[in-house]
Amino acid sequence: MTATPPVETTANEAVTSPLLDLLSGFIVELRNAGLPVSLTENLDAMEAIRHVPLEDRTALKYALAATLVKNNSHWKAFEIVFDVYFSLRGEEYALDAELVDELPEDDEDDANPDAPGQGEGKGQGGNSGMTPEELAEMLYNALANGDQALMRSMARESVRRYAGMEPGRPVGGTYYLYRTLRNLDLDGVLEKLMEQQQDESGDTSQFEQRLQRDEFKDRIEALKKEIENEIRRRLVADRGVEAMAKTLRKPLPEDVDFMHASREEMANLRKAIYPLTRKLAVRLARKRRRGRKGPLDFRHTIRTSLSYGGVPAEPKFRNPRPKKPEIMVIADISGSVAAFARFTLHLVYALSSQFTQVRSFVFIDGLDEVTEYFEQTDDITEAIHRVNSEADVVWVDGHSDYGHALEVFWNNYGKDVGPKTSVLILGDARNNYHAPNSWIIKDIAERARNVFWLNPEPKSYWDTGDSIIGEYSSYCDGIFEVRNLRQLEKFADNLA
Repeated sequence: MTATPPVETTANEAVTSPLLDLLSGFIVELRNAGLPVSLTENLDAMEAIRHVPLEDRTALKYALAATLVKNNSHWKAFEIVFDVYFSLRGEEYALDAELVDELPEDDEDDANPDAPGQGEGKGQGGNSGMTPEELAEMLYNALANGDQALMRSMARESVRRYAGMEPGRPVGGTYYLYRTLRNLDLDGVLEKLMEQQQDESGDTSQFEQRLQRDEFKDRIEALKKEIENEIRRRLVADRGVEAMAKTLRKPLPEDVDFMHASREEMANLRKAIYPLTRKLAVRLARKRRRGRKGPLDFRHTIRTSLSYGGVPAEPKFRNPRPKKPEIMVIADISGSVAAFARFTLHLVYALSSQFTQVRSFVFIDGLDEVTEYFEQTDDITEAIHRVNSEADVVWVDGHSDYGHALEVFWNNYGKDVGPKTSVLILGDARNNYHAPNSWIIKDIAERARNVFWLNPEPKSYWDTGDSIIGEYSSYCDGIFEVRNLRQLEKFADNLA
C-alpha cells in the first residue's frame, strides 16, 4: 500500500481521512485485479478528489477513472471495484422524495435500508404493503416511461422482496440475481410493452418496431444493472469490502486464459486484440529501425576525423539494413488448444505488414496449408472460420499426432524453409503417445533463422502425461508459455 501524502485543509476536511483510507484500499484492489496503477497515478487520483464534490458519486467515479484507467478494456474491472469500495450507503440511498407517496409504507423492521438481508426470506411479500401485482405495475410503468429514479427504487424493492438474502450466507451475487430476475419475468414485461406500443401507435413499420424493442431492451438492461448493484451493495454491507472485492475479482481481458475462457471472455478477447496488434506493429517497426549498429566503417571514420586532426577519433558504423523475416506458422487446432491457435493466427496475420511473407499450416494428426484462406479475404475472423471448417487436418482418428504432422510438413514444405524464415509452432505437445519425430525439429532449426514453440499450458504441466515438449525444446531457439494476450504480446518482440 502506498503512503498517502498530507492533504491540505479543504471544504471536505471532515471526510478526508476516512476517504483516503478507503482510496488506499481501492488502489490496492485495482492492482490486485491487474490494472497498472503507478505511484504517480495514485497521487494524481488523491489530488483529483479534492476538486470534485464528494457527495456526487458519479463525479467521484469519473475523476478516479480519468487518473487511473488507461485502457478501455480495463473499464469494467474498474467499475466493479469502484462499486464495491464506494457503494451507496446511508440517507443518500433512500427512496427518492417524489416516490415516497407512491410506495406503501413498510413495517418497522425495514426502517434501516442498509441492513443486509432485512426482510428477505420471509416469503414473496417481504415486509412491504405492496402486493406483487402492484409492484409489477409500478415496474411496468417505470420501464414504459424510462423513469430512472423509479427503476432504481423498484430494483431495491425487488431485491428486498425476491432475492432471499440472508446475513452471513456464503452465496454469490449471481444466485441472488437469478432469483430476483426469475420472479420479475422481464421477458414477459418486454412483450407487454411492445403490445401496448403497437396499440397506441397503430400500424408501424418493422424498422420502427425494432427501434422501439431495442429501446425497451436497453431500459431492461439498465434495470438489471440496478438490481445487480443493489445486490452488490447489500453483500458489501454484510461481508465487507475486502471480501467482496476478492469474490468479484475477474481477470482483465489480456490475462484471460485462452484454454478456459467463457463466451463473454472470448468476446472481450476479440475486442482487445485489435488495439494490441496496432501497438505491436509500431513496436516491431521501431525495434527494427533502431537495431544495433552495423560494423565499423573505417573509411567514413578517417574521413570525418580529418577535419579536426583525427584526435580524438569518432567511430562511424555502417547502417544495418534489417530485413523483414518470413514467418511459417504450424498450429495445432485440436479441441484442447483451438482457441489459443485462433488468437495467435489472428495476431500474426494482423502483423503481416511487418513480415515479407506469412505462411500458415494447421494440423491435428494430418497437416494442411491454409495460407490462401487468409490471402483471399481481409477479414481475419472469416479466414479463421474457414480454417476450422474446411482444412484437411484429420489423417486417421482426429487425435493430435505431432510426429506425423511434422513429417508431412518436412516432406512437403521443408525445402521452403530458409535462413530468413522464423518458424512458429503452436501447441501443447501432447502427442497421445505417438512417435515424436523430434529429428524434424532439429533439421528445421538447421535451415531456419529461428524456431519458436508457443505452449498454452502452464509450465508445471509440461512433460507430464503424454506431453513431450522436452523432446522438442533442445532444438528450439525458445519455448514460451503463452496462455493469454499479455504473454502473447511479450513474445511478439522476438519476431522483429
